[in-house]
Amino acid sequence: MPDVVGLPSDRDIAGLRGPRHTVDWARPYAWLIEPERSASGCVEDVATVFITNKSCPFRCLMCDLWKNTTPERVPVGAVAGQVRWALERLPGADSVKLYNSGNFFDDQAIPPADRRDIAGQVSSFRSVIVECHPKLVDRRCVEFATSIDPAVQVAMGLETVDPNVLPRLNKRMTLEDFTRATTFLLNRNISVRSFVLLRTPFQSEAEGIDWAMRSVEYAFSIGVECCAVIPTRAGNGAMDQLQANGHFSPPTLASMEAVLEYGLGLGRGRVLMDLWDVEQFSSCTACGAQRTARLSTMNLTQCVSPSVSCDRCESS
Repeated sequence: MPDVVGLPSDRDIAGLRGPRHTVDWARPYAWLIEPERSASGCVEDVATVFITNKSCPFRCLMCDLWKNTTPERVPVGAVAGQVRWALERLPGADSVKLYNSGNFFDDQAIPPADRRDIAGQVSSFRSVIVECHPKLVDRRCVEFATSIDPAVQVAMGLETVDPNVLPRLNKRMTLEDFTRATTFLLNRNISVRSFVLLRTPFQSEAEGIDWAMRSVEYAFSIGVECCAVIPTRAGNGAMDQLQANGHFSPPTLASMEAVLEYGLGLGRGRVLMDLWDVEQFSSCTACGAQRTARLSTMNLTQCVSPSVSCDRCESS
């Protein structure tokens, strides 16, 4: 990794990556049903399919999604077959998320023929959520959205509005790019979900909280409907080196609570705290489970729950 004042390159980041997981391009690498509070205020079941396909062309500093991708493009029909396979095995759900470790509108990851096939498969759902880099938001999003009855929501990584950090993430995106993509989608009746990082590299704990709050507020100011806050993790090679060099530490559960409370208090849209592998952010065995349960409750109710008091935390 270059000096912290410099910008990492694709080669720097890729060179620190370990091996990919063994995946089968004929199957999604995961599929599940999860509850989520909808924009209408109801808790609904969401079928989530994690598609196996070609690695994302962007090499973001913090990304670990490449671990479940293939180095080469998968055959035409493979992705549509994965979605069909998963939906046939999952119980009924109200909405569906199709997450592909990259960009749903990248033709190298999901061929146009597969998107047309998928459009027919998801017609019974109330809404469909897909993910895409802002630079790849174009007419393909509109073609997909207008080809199906369910409402389409595009999830994009805003990451952070911290001007000292966003360029260092190697995302190849500016705030203007994100705003342009959001406006493009909203003008075509396609809603937007943003991913916001909590405590990026090069931020202290207090700075991480502050910039995550600012990022959520910025997203809502340009019309984003839902902000999913992602606690930044190590484990992808580059982040591990930054952590070893003192340039990154993961956030605490208390910080996750503070940002979620703030976002809900804005009352401008849904705010969801990502709780995948949340145990790694807990440092107190006395209150960790209670704090995690509180976060989960706030995700589902979109209301601030009573805070957790812990004698052990307060005494330390």
